[in-house]
Amino acid sequence: MSRQLTYRDAGVDIDAGDELIRRIAPAAQRTKRPEILAGIGGFAALATLPSRYREPVLVTGTDGVGTKLKLAIDQDRHDSVGQDLVAMCVNDVLVTGGEPFLFLDYYATSRLDVDVAERVIKGIARACELAGCALAGGETAEMPGFYGKGDYDLAGFCVGVVERDRIIDGSTIAVGHTLIGLPSSGPHSNGYSLIRRILADQAQMPTGELLESLLAPTRIYVRSIHATLAKLNIAGMAHITGGGIIENLPRMFANDSIAALIDLDSWQRPAVFGWLAQAGNVVETEMLRTFNCGVGFVLCVAPGDVDLALKTLEEAGEAPKVIGTIVAAGERNLASGQLLLNADYSYRMG
Repeated sequence: MSRQLTYRDAGVDIDAGDELIRRIAPAAQRTKRPEILAGIGGFAALATLPSRYREPVLVTGTDGVGTKLKLAIDQDRHDSVGQDLVAMCVNDVLVTGGEPFLFLDYYATSRLDVDVAERVIKGIARACELAGCALAGGETAEMPGFYGKGDYDLAGFCVGVVERDRIIDGSTIAVGHTLIGLPSSGPHSNGYSLIRRILADQAQMPTGELLESLLAPTRIYVRSIHATLAKLNIAGMAHITGGGIIENLPRMFANDSIAALIDLDSWQRPAVFGWLAQAGNVVETEMLRTFNCGVGFVLCVAPGDVDLALKTLEEAGEAPKVIGTIVAAGERNLASGQLLLNADYSYRMG
């Protein structure tokens, strides 16, 4: 008589999944907003819209952590990748002026290690608290034979809400407006395929401050930006994510009549970017279209609002820098250290 097989024999442990839900429930509960109608464990999350919005518009975003996960797994750094996941999603929603409202995660692995998964998902919950959004639910998937031993992947999904007449779409950006950059904590969650190639070419893995910079979680800008939105109008915003400054800053433009003139010497790049450029022999243009190079988020404000914006951001704990201005599109002479970014994503450097 043939042996009776179970799901566990095939590599899926239902009991482990139940144990994980039990462990993470208190962390998820701490993120709960008054609009949430049901807790984790059901088939779907239910929520009402925040009552203060007169004409609410939903904003959605989804992203992952990318191959930074491999570096984190190799270094047993499972506690902070949850913030990377949340930040990549909520910062995208934030660009519209939206308030991150709900977050869901997807955790997939070959065989569920409850201790590791608990660390990851508790990190997701902590990051949701930083962003002010509820961890409304998620999915944990065991997929035997699909992932390598010890590997896992993450995806995140964020729903935000914004007042219709407060949507930021770049349509009011005009010549003379000022660009303000907010510091990144390092490469955030972008460019890690190149970073891992550079690391593979080195004789040994970096240690100390350099390694910490490579593994530093992506910053969440929600609170400082919403503090600023409460005091002044922001004409446009850009999350400097995959594609760096060159590919992301022009995404805030609503038409091709304007361009951004950036002073690349206006902020000090963290040492990790100098190391990557030197160790990988990466040229400047490639650095600027791969990494954030020290600027993780950019906002555009009218000239008369610059001082108030800087003051408000500083009071919110930021270290903002004026990094450039909006100019008319067209040919112009560039000084050394200047970068011109056009709405069609073409660019020139001085």
